[in-house]
Amino acid sequence: MSFVNPTRAQIQELLRSARIIAVCGLSTNPARPSCRVSASMQKLGYQIIPVNPRIAIWRGLPAVATLDDAVTAVGSGRSIDIVNVFRRPSTVDEVVDDCMRLGLPALWLQVGVINEAAARRALSAGMTVVMDRCIIVERSRMEA
Repeated sequence: MSFVNPTRAQIQELLRSARIIAVCGLSTNPARPSCRVSASMQKLGYQIIPVNPRIAIWRGLPAVATLDDAVTAVGSGRSIDIVNVFRRPSTVDEVVDDCMRLGLPALWLQVGVINEAAARRALSAGMTVVMDRCIIVERSRMEA
């Protein structure tokens, strides 16, 4: 059975209800899609948590090395709503393992980040999963 993305209405509800997005693979290079997309989401009011062990700060925000660190950074009483992934498809299994262990509710695999087995595993764990879609493109469709 192949993976099927949520409906447009389900994606819009996810984006409407989300407030905090952990971005795995966020780059400080403004030419990289992860930087541009995350900056656009931040301008729309989403709290961005940069998850990348290779950077210290992104747009004035302290970066964290792992999703465990991101959960700690958010603090008690709040939670990460979406884990947005800008990493190679081969790394998604590890991200799904972390999301499942941490009880995170939604996984967003950006355009080109395709790992059907990992996506199905996350779905079977009860997570909402969007794959091979750009989060800012989907968010802009809500404005139209």
